[in-house]
Amino acid sequence: MNFKQKQDLIRFLETVMKEDRIKLIEKNVNERTRYVTVVLENIFQPQNASAVMRSCDCFGVQDLHVIENSNEYELNPDVVMGSSKWVDLKRYNSKDENTLDAINSLKKEGYRIVATSPHTNDVLLPDFDLTKGKSAFFFGTELTGLSDVVLDNADEFVKIPMYGFTESFNISVSASLVLNHLASTLRCSDVDWELTETEKLDLKLEWCLKSVKSGEKMINRFKKVQGIQ
Repeated sequence: MNFKQKQDLIRFLETVMKEDRIKLIEKNVNERTRYVTVVLENIFQPQNASAVMRSCDCFGVQDLHVIENSNEYELNPDVVMGSSKWVDLKRYNSKDENTLDAINSLKKEGYRIVATSPHTNDVLLPDFDLTKGKSAFFFGTELTGLSDVVLDNADEFVKIPMYGFTESFNISVSASLVLNHLASTLRCSDVDWELTETEKLDLKLEWCLKSVKSGEKMINRFKKVQGIQ
C-alpha cells in the first residue's frame, strides 16, 4: 500500500478503537526515536533482559537489538509488562558468534558503536556528544561485561558516573540510567531525533493493528472495499 492508502487504513481501524488508545498511539509515535538504540550482548537473565525492553519503551527507544551467542534472549512477562508489543526486537542468532554481524549491520545503518564499559578512552555519560550522529549503546553481562569483539570495534566508550564502593550497576539499571539521560538530552537539543513521517505512519499502522481484534480480517475487508489487490 502507498502512503495515502495506509492513512486511509489507519482511519478505518480507528473506527473500532477507543478514543483513549487512538490519542495514546498518536502521542507515543511522535515520541519514538531510532537516533539512539540499545544492543544487548549475550544477556542470560530474563528479568534483566525484560527490564531493558521495558526501559526502551518508557524512554521512547523503538529498537532493541539482541545478540544471542551462547544465551537465548528470554522475556519475563511479569517484568516486561507488555512493552514487547510496542518495541521492535531485532535478534542476531544465525551463527555461534553473532557480535560482529550485529556491529557491521548497525554501522551500515549509520550508527556509532558505543561500548558502555570503563576504558582508557572513555567519557562520562553527561559528556557524551549526541550531536555527532546516531548511536548504538552496547551492554554486556554483569559477570563478564562486553566481549573483546565489541571493545575492539567500538567507536567510542562511555561510563556512568559512580560515587560508591560497588564496582558496577546492575545491567538493567545501567541501561535505564543511560536511556534516561539520552532521552532527556535529545529532547532539549536541536538534534533531529524523531522518526521520519514514513516511519511514523508505518509504526502507527502497526500499533493500530495490534490494538484491534482480528486485524488481518480488518485489512482484508479494507482492501476489498478499496479495490486493493
